[in-house]
Amino acid sequence: MLKPAEKKLTGKQKAAIVLVALGTEIASKILPHLNEAEVEELSLEIARLGSIPAEVRQQVIKEFYEICLAQNLALEGGLDHARTMLEQAFGPDKAQEILERLTRALQMLPFDSIKGVHPTQLSTFLADEHPQTIALVLAYLEPQTAAAVISNLPPELRPEVAERLATMGSTPPDVIRRVEAVLQRKLSSIASQELSAAGGVKSLVEVLQWVDRNTERAIFDYLNDTNPELAEEIRKLMFTFEDLLQLDDRAIQQVLKEVDMKELALALKGASDALKEKIFRNMSERAVNMLKEEIEFMGPVRVRQVEEAQQRIVSIVRRLEEAGEIVISRGGEEEMLI
Repeated sequence: MLKPAEKKLTGKQKAAIVLVALGTEIASKILPHLNEAEVEELSLEIARLGSIPAEVRQQVIKEFYEICLAQNLALEGGLDHARTMLEQAFGPDKAQEILERLTRALQMLPFDSIKGVHPTQLSTFLADEHPQTIALVLAYLEPQTAAAVISNLPPELRPEVAERLATMGSTPPDVIRRVEAVLQRKLSSIASQELSAAGGVKSLVEVLQWVDRNTERAIFDYLNDTNPELAEEIRKLMFTFEDLLQLDDRAIQQVLKEVDMKELALALKGASDALKEKIFRNMSERAVNMLKEEIEFMGPVRVRQVEEAQQRIVSIVRRLEEAGEIVISRGGEEEMLI
């Protein structure tokens, strides 16, 4: 049994208490908005709670209410507005305490208040901004949303925004604050004074997984001319050896026709069991036995050699896709059958 005097509650325990207090009907509507790991952690905390003293439940719910109130005020008019309203309601000390709890609980990020804006509206809003500004905003959006935004930008603007997103490093908080102030007065501000690292090659790769092929092709055509090394780095991350799991059996068989047995054995030394099984399933029994023997007799090999072999096979996959012989499923595309 939890007692205030016995232990200090963790954030997860407080969240579990709030869910229990809200009841199963409301809690069941909240859980779908959490990821699988968060649901598992909260479920475990709920199971551990046991009986909750009334004073503990009341204190947690009060704190939850205060955080929600502070967040709503911050979204309506920024943290300064929230601080003023909270000071009027609770006094300066209590207001500061609530805002600190809000920062710890929500870990507010730059551009949070525009994340609910429809991508089409957001792209129209950003179209007149400098490409660097647009890239900065995209870096803080979910990849799928960022992809929708960049796809709706003017065609001549997309490649430069993509390049700036990929080459973006750490941005000082004061720069982000200025951009926030220009774009929208209701944006949440930055809690930390540390450099905020966003953007970069991985950010662009995640975005490109969701854009349509015409947009992807235009971006790569631009990067091939302006920054070929960056274009190649992005290509390497766009499809990894383990992503062979995404291919259907026909595509796997097509790839296997192009791959040398020794090269495949070397590449599979560092593959997951699931990928090995998929490869074996698309080979004859005799070929599978030969491949397994090749892997076994090969003995220990350097990780670099395995990665190089995997990358050569990935290059074959890319070549076959460009030739239209296989199709790589993209997260943002629906499968079409004719």
